[in-house]
Amino acid sequence: MNLFRFDLPLEDQERFDTLLKKENITIKRIVSNTLSTPQTFLQECDEWVCVLKGCAKLEMGGAVHTLKSGDTLFIPAHTKHTLLKTKKSVVWLAVYIEPFK
Repeated sequence: MNLFRFDLPLEDQERFDTLLKKENITIKRIVSNTLSTPQTFLQECDEWVCVLKGCAKLEMGGAVHTLKSGDTLFIPAHTKHTLLKTKKSVVWLAVYIEPFK
């Protein structure tokens, strides 16, 4: 698989592709198309993201983070965060860390 070869989702949508799942770790490639409607997430697991291509604005804990290629962000479990805006074809690498059971 090539991280930069993908079908672009429709506007205001994202595509999630699982690259690896092992024990409590899942690694996904996320492709975001132009986002005009903010999307809010609240997850049960920790998430670390890296923008591989493009730029996005994300709000977490009252702070707005402008992320561009190469930027990373850690989102702790149970932390509400809102993807405010993306430009066409943002490619993310996301690592989800589930608690051990």
